[in-house]
This record gives sequence, C-alpha cells and structure tokens, in this order.
Amino acid sequence: MNQFDENNSYETYYTPYEEPEKPKKQKSGFTGKVFRCIALALVFGLVAGTSFSGTSYFFEQYVSVGEEKGEEKSGADLNIAQSTEKFVTDNMSDKENNAGETGAVTDVSSIVDMAMPSIVSITTISTTTVRSFFGHTQEYESEGCGSGIIISQDEENLYIATNNHVVAGANTLSVIFSDNSLVTAKVKGTDPNSDLAVVSVKLSDIDAGTKEKIRTATFGESSQTKVGQAAIAIGNALGYGQSVTKGVISAVDREVTVQDESTGSAVTNTLLQTDAAINPGNSGGALLNIRGEVIGINSVKYSETSVEGMGYAIPADAAIPIIKQLITREVVRGSDSAYFGASGVDMTEEVAKTYNMPMGVYIAQVVEGSGADKAGIVQGDIITKFDGRNITAQEDIEKLMQYMSAGTTVEVGYKRAVNGEYEEFTVEVTLGKKN
Repeated sequence: MNQFDENNSYETYYTPYEEPEKPKKQKSGFTGKVFRCIALALVFGLVAGTSFSGTSYFFEQYVSVGEEKGEEKSGADLNIAQSTEKFVTDNMSDKENNAGETGAVTDVSSIVDMAMPSIVSITTISTTTVRSFFGHTQEYESEGCGSGIIISQDEENLYIATNNHVVAGANTLSVIFSDNSLVTAKVKGTDPNSDLAVVSVKLSDIDAGTKEKIRTATFGESSQTKVGQAAIAIGNALGYGQSVTKGVISAVDREVTVQDESTGSAVTNTLLQTDAAINPGNSGGALLNIRGEVIGINSVKYSETSVEGMGYAIPADAAIPIIKQLITREVVRGSDSAYFGASGVDMTEEVAKTYNMPMGVYIAQVVEGSGADKAGIVQGDIITKFDGRNITAQEDIEKLMQYMSAGTTVEVGYKRAVNGEYEEFTVEVTLGKKN
C-alpha cells in the first residue's frame, strides 16, 4: 500500500501476512446433516426467488417495450405496404419494366392478349415498272406486306395508322384483323416526311363478329420512356401473320436520317431505338411498353440490315398529332385557301453538302405584307419545319397548306446565317388569304 506523506515522499508500509486459523473439525452426524440441508434449501430458495422476481420484472419490461416496438413496426410495415401498393398502382409501368429488365417478368402473354385485337396485317398490290438492258419497259405486279394499329372510328369508318412506305404506290389495299377476316381498305392520308399514313375501312364491310373482337389501341406517353425499359413489338413479320418479339428500349431521341423512296430526298426524324426484333412486315406495327400501351409505331425502314438488334420506332407523342390531322383534314378550296407569302428552292442533300448549308427550302422571295413577312422571315432563311413537320422541299409546304384555311396560325422553323454560322429559330405565322 502506498501513501503520500507530508514531505511529499512515498513511504511503503507492508502488512505482515498472518495465516488464518484453521477451523476446528466438528463431528458429523445425522442431525448436523439435516440442519445443513435445511440451511442450503433456505439459501437456494431465497436466491432463486430474488432471481425469479428480477427476471420477471425485466421480462415484463422487455416484453412491454417489445410489444410497443412491435406495434410501431407493424404500423411501419403497413405504411410501407400502402406506399408500395400506391407505387405499383401509380407507376406500374416502371416497376414491371424494371422487373422485366432483371428477368423477373418473362411472360407477356396477358399483354399480348390485350393488345393483339388492335393490331392488323396490311397487304398491298403495287405495279412496278422495270426497264430492260435493251431499253424496253415491262410492268408487273408485286405484293407487299406491313402492319397497322387501330386508332379510332367514326360513324362510317375505322381508322388504322401505319407507315407511309407500307402504302406508297399501292393500287389495292387489304386489312386482315386478328380473327383473320379480310376487308378492303383505302388510303385516307399520308405524310412522307414523318413516314406516317392512315388507312380507312368502312364499318359496313366488317362482320359483326369481327367488330366484337377488335378494339382501338391505347397510347402511352413516349416522352416518359426510359432507356432499359421493356419493349414488346407486334407486327406482320415477313407477311406470315402477327408475331411477337420482346426486348428493351436501347435509346431515346435517336436522330436517324433516311432517304425518301418516292422523292429521293433525305429526311431526319427523332426515333426510339429498341433491340426487339423488327423485321420486314413489322412496319406500321406497335411498339408496346409493359402496360400494353403503344409508345411507338415500328418502322423497319429505319433499321440497319447489317447489324443485329437495332430497330426503330416513331414515338407516339410525335405520331399522334400527325395521325389526327391525317384523319380529320380536308382540302380547303376557293377564297378560304391559305397563303404563306414566301417561296424558295429546294436545298437537297447534295447541294447542302456542297455549300455547307442546312437542308430545307431556301427562301428566295418574300411577299411584302404577307404572313411570312410579318413573322420576320427574310430572303436567305432556310425553312426546315412547317406546322411541326420536317420540310425538305417547297412541295412539302404546298401539300400541307392545301388543308389549311386563311387565318390559321402555324409554327415555322427556319435556320438563318448569323456571323457565318446557321442558327435555328421558330416563329408563328398567321396565314393570309390566297388570291
């Protein structure tokens, strides 16, 4: 033991060890054993009772807290379940798409069953002219195939959306519904620059049984589509009838430039890319999300044949406004006809590359006081869009304007050279009255 003394020095004290006195042995007997047993029993009982009381108190406290925590946990679980249920209800597309990406959702038969009655097969008969080596020409008929999507109907007709290149040049047109019934159809309207078209079928030509089985498609918001989400393509692949392929959205807002078969001009459109197999005959068919909503119109025209897994579809958000116009528009004649007030020359792909200028319509003349003049369009501007459509030729503007009446306001996109570089502008033009 160490102590600190008054002189700030340590003194060490040692306590000598004293051996404890050994207890004296007592004689053992029966009575002593009995008393010892009774004493041990009393001590054991006292210790056990105390331990049991303490344990009971602790257990009651623990269970009480545990029950309270359990109630909180159950409440939390319930909230989570409710939130999950709400999430599934409000965002089923994202949840199921994610599940599909991880392989959890592999059976899309219910989606196909729901969507198939709104998809049709389209067959066309066209006349093709072939010039021989000696200069002779010969005409022969060729059959084409494609797909379509039932989008709406009125009192007389059923309307089907498809690709322009499916129906371009067709002499006759037939539609085959999901129950294999065939009816004759006709082209209602086309828009080559967006590769969209609408064909119509008279309701009176459709059997009552077929009318009960077919349905209009449900369109989704393609702008909400994300890369990696599941995609299902349905169409008349190779003309064999409707078939289904499944993949994912590979890219969105993919700019693809192709050559228009009828005019030879190049057209650039913004498309959805998917690795779902899109083969010849799928053109005009549906690209669906996991909810069975149409998010795109397949266009094999934009597919690269030299690679695998690169199919393209026209986004639904871009297609719907054009399709509606193709259905409802009528040619405006007489004094109500619209007048733009600007004319120009076509900037073909070859000319544009030669002079390092954008493709479109180069404005050569603007009529003073016209709608184009009032909107600020001047000579040298290059028109690239008109009423939301891509423009590659003066003819494109004229075709669109034949369906517009005087006083209509359209959005016009053009490019103008600023400090040696072309910048993009957009203006609203109120069309005047054609003399």
